[in-house]
Amino acid sequence: MSSLCHTSAVMVVFMALAVSVGAEQLEEKSCDVIGDESSESQTERALLKKLEPLSQMRFNVTVEKGKTENYIYHFRVCREVNSSQHDFGGLVQTDRQGRRTTVIGRINETQVFNGSDWIMLIYKGGDSYGSHCSGEKRRAVIMISCKRGVIASSFSIISEEREKEQECFYLFEMDSSLACPAEDSHLSVGSILLITFASLIAVYIIGGFLYQRLVVGAKGMEQFPHFAFWQDLGNLVADGCDFVCRSKPRNAPAAYRGVGDDQLGEESEERDDHLLPM
Repeated sequence: MSSLCHTSAVMVVFMALAVSVGAEQLEEKSCDVIGDESSESQTERALLKKLEPLSQMRFNVTVEKGKTENYIYHFRVCREVNSSQHDFGGLVQTDRQGRRTTVIGRINETQVFNGSDWIMLIYKGGDSYGSHCSGEKRRAVIMISCKRGVIASSFSIISEEREKEQECFYLFEMDSSLACPAEDSHLSVGSILLITFASLIAVYIIGGFLYQRLVVGAKGMEQFPHFAFWQDLGNLVADGCDFVCRSKPRNAPAAYRGVGDDQLGEESEERDDHLLPM
């Protein structure tokens, strides 16, 4: 019995270790800003947080230059292109002919900064150049420009600067609404006051209606809050408009009066007697 318990305990331990290792493998690495953790820029961390919605997307672009250069560039925002290799490659170049893979930039050496309507993401620490740029490590620069209405689009390569002695780089661009500044409210003070006033009126009417109906038990028009007051006020306003807006005195006779029987007078019985023969 004791050996069975011992075997079960060992199996449980092995299962727990397998689950923990699997969880570590499934957890993807994210961007690590250059510098010690204690000295990392909070602005850069905020920008990377802003770009987080793009982290689950993959971007590819194909470049063909004659028969010698035929590449596919794979890019992810703050995630490894191929997490199984654990090479931190955030932007990777694949030779379509020889299937050779070159890491252009790594997410564990990230820099990021922004302007009014753009964000620039830089991956450093790529594979070293051969005969170019004094053999330094490659670097990828991704310019993310503001385009409202799209989460991400138009990923493309602009150029590769490798004719210098140092500071060579690959330049890419893409569009995203995440790089756009926050839209300012266009409401004026008057509009805000009007909206506030309308909201208060709506609360007064709805709340008063519910109170009159559910608490007081009113029916019909009596459910309207302070119905008698508004009725009297309406009558006063109507009387005021009648007094102010009429252009004629209140006692002036009408311009046209119909002819009635009382205006015809009494007929004389002898008005035609002189016409009768004698």
